[in-house]
Amino acid sequence: MKITSVDELTILLQEAEETGVSIKALTEFYPGITEKEAYQIQLTNIEEKLKKGQKIIGKKIGLTSIAMQELLGVDEPDYGHLLTKMKIPNFGEVQVGNMILPKVEAEIAFVLKKDLIGSNITFEDVVDATDYIVPAIEVVDSRIENWKIRLEDTVADNASSCLFVLGNERFDVKEIDLPNVTMDLYRNDELMNSGKGEAVLGNPIHCVAWLANKLCEFGISLNAGEIILSGALSAAINANAGDQFTAKFPLLGDVSISFK
Repeated sequence: MKITSVDELTILLQEAEETGVSIKALTEFYPGITEKEAYQIQLTNIEEKLKKGQKIIGKKIGLTSIAMQELLGVDEPDYGHLLTKMKIPNFGEVQVGNMILPKVEAEIAFVLKKDLIGSNITFEDVVDATDYIVPAIEVVDSRIENWKIRLEDTVADNASSCLFVLGNERFDVKEIDLPNVTMDLYRNDELMNSGKGEAVLGNPIHCVAWLANKLCEFGISLNAGEIILSGALSAAINANAGDQFTAKFPLLGDVSISFK
């Protein structure tokens, strides 16, 4: 298939998500695609979902670890949108039927009480704007075959977003030493990996500040009431039907999801 425009890539990605059939990397179809064009594809597809009744309820940050950035040859994170249909209740169950190759990762979520707008958002601004934090699980899934992605592929694919779960307990961001928050991720009661808050740009607060400043380039803000997933604390783990994942945060409580 010969692809000659960003519009064609946009449609191709829409179809992959709707059918659950993966496609080869957009960067193979269209080697000259830029990061800006990839974000254009993401935003166009989000607009289509809004027209069909979904609502934006937050944003997610990806590629926050140095290891992932080096793997994809980039020097900054990326972002995607969280929509109403993506939110799953804690200890909820989901079907893997319409997913392709889902993976699970644990992180810390921020819920905002104030807007964050502008190009000079600071650490202190994020603290002041945060209503509370909660532990979270994100399910990521790539519409690109076998996760063979580059930055532009995951950006266009809404940062490989799929689903997310929030913990039940809320915490004051000012009372938690976020860099030293620890997390153990279990699959079917087997410890798969562990992480700390410092794994994401040294502190998850830095991730939220980065996101607010990045979004300014596109005329987008972080808004009061939105949920911000601040980045995975450890490597993503493959999920299959029958799996249950639980992320245990000694300071923040447990968050869990099961796959049917």
